[in-house]
Amino acid sequence: MDWKLELVAVPVTDVDRAKAFYVDKAGFVADHDHRVSDEIRFVQLTPPGSACSIALGTGLVDTPPGSAQGLQLVVPDIEAARAELLSRGVEVGDVDRQPWGAFVYFTDPDGNGWSVQELPARG
Repeated sequence: MDWKLELVAVPVTDVDRAKAFYVDKAGFVADHDHRVSDEIRFVQLTPPGSACSIALGTGLVDTPPGSAQGLQLVVPDIEAARAELLSRGVEVGDVDRQPWGAFVYFTDPDGNGWSVQELPARG
């Protein structure tokens, strides 16, 4: 049996501001934006090439905005990923090279924390 992680909720204060950040700056694809009712809005965004999406919205989770930490994206080229994020206006630090990979880090407007990792060569 396959167990696939396909959706992770990211708690935000302002859905429109967060959606704009993830689409316009982080480069995610806007898959869905559906208002179910006055209390529930569901926005699904997917990083390019990913099988897992994030969900933003109202009435989805009770966790405080900014409390999602340790979200991770994996890329083949950390320098290119950093350059792309910088060109889109995302504040990212320098590349952090470790034996288990190279990383850059960023946060969304609410402080939800992301790392971007280039895996080390295998073998």
